[in-house]
Amino acid sequence: MIRPALLIVDDEKPTREGLRAALEDRYDVYLADDAKTAFSLLEQESFAVVLTDLRLPGEDGMNLIRRAKSLPKPPVCILMTAYGSEDVAVEAMKQGADDYISKGRLQIEELELRIARILRQQTLEEENLELHQQLDAKFGLEGLIGESPVMLEVFEVVRQVAPSRATVLILGESGTGKELIARAIHQLSPRSRLPMVIVHCAALAPTLLESELFGHEKGAFTGAHERRSGRFEQAQGGTLFLDEIGEIDSTTQVKLLRFLSERTFERVGSNKTLTADVRVLAATNKNLKNLVQSGDFREDLFYRLNVVEITMPPLRDRMADLPLLANAFLKEFARENQKQVEGWTAEVLELMLRHGWPGNVRELRAAMEHAVILCRGQRITARDLPATVRQGAAGQPASAEAVVSGRPTAAKNNVTMLEGEKRMIQEALREAHGNRTLAAQRLGISRRTLHRKLHAYHLEDC
Repeated sequence: MIRPALLIVDDEKPTREGLRAALEDRYDVYLADDAKTAFSLLEQESFAVVLTDLRLPGEDGMNLIRRAKSLPKPPVCILMTAYGSEDVAVEAMKQGADDYISKGRLQIEELELRIARILRQQTLEEENLELHQQLDAKFGLEGLIGESPVMLEVFEVVRQVAPSRATVLILGESGTGKELIARAIHQLSPRSRLPMVIVHCAALAPTLLESELFGHEKGAFTGAHERRSGRFEQAQGGTLFLDEIGEIDSTTQVKLLRFLSERTFERVGSNKTLTADVRVLAATNKNLKNLVQSGDFREDLFYRLNVVEITMPPLRDRMADLPLLANAFLKEFARENQKQVEGWTAEVLELMLRHGWPGNVRELRAAMEHAVILCRGQRITARDLPATVRQGAAGQPASAEAVVSGRPTAAKNNVTMLEGEKRMIQEALREAHGNRTLAAQRLGISRRTLHRKLHAYHLEDC
């Protein structure tokens, strides 16, 4: 097993050697006594961790961290100092340090735990980014953009469950993207080259649903003029996605339970037992536990379906993702309608952050299509938005500007709005390749206001 490489930078030999002796069992340890030597090593080797003293000959540890973080694959950086203070800690984090520890209180066990924790977090973020890129490549952007913690958790569960054979129950309000998550699980699974068959259970009457799923024999009922294979047979080797699973009737529930238990079924009107190698994914916007308690849904079927549960959060609980989602939809519909729409005004962002989005991502997508079609210039204005969005929502924060200025707002939404505006600023700067004047124009604010917001969000180095 390849061990992570760790670089210890300290001008005191006893400290260097002591740390090496303590850490070399887990890491390939390199030593340097000044920043110049350390950076030379960083250019030659790929390090997982840099553990550096603050006070060094020549350049100090802060400068070394800043240079290390500029590398194509930056290492985890932990600053040590005997001159501990809150100001030093804050400055270290601004320079890119991942952690800060006082040499006077340094415990090897604690240091090892901190390094391991940071490396695990870094690995998780890299895996989430990889999954995010895979999802975007396979399905486009709708509903699958997300950098909020709650969506990163969803992506992580998708990554873990996709290669398995487990049945997955996807919960969430209408419009949150449950079907897209089901498609992601299928496409990231070993079954991706085989069919994914989708059944919208609520769209079919009970008698038709049973036939649709399991097929029927000729003459099984009025109108059955020929044998017909069902969706289980059509999905052989692949995945069957049962949307709105809470709508199925009791007879179909029994047959579905049997299939999940034994992988066998019969066509309607036949006694011949058939088998199918099909993975079942299901989704619902209903509370199945309540349906179980009321007797409308079988408890044993619920537990067969709910081997792994994924809950899609409503948009109001992941508002930090709203600017990224809206921007993706804007680009999609601008391209589709051959319009030169490049962004929106600050008022539009404020209205979007205030709105409650009861229709979730689906509603946001429709709103952006509406706005792009009605937009008269290069930027969407408030009059281009649907009336429901323009009206805002009672009880929501007053404005994104209030968040930055520190005026009181509702606590939960205060956080999501702050995150949302920060994401929007980062996206504008990225698209403008760091040109702050152009970024300010895209955001519909003055360059001076942008500078103030960059300071407020600690984005001065962007």
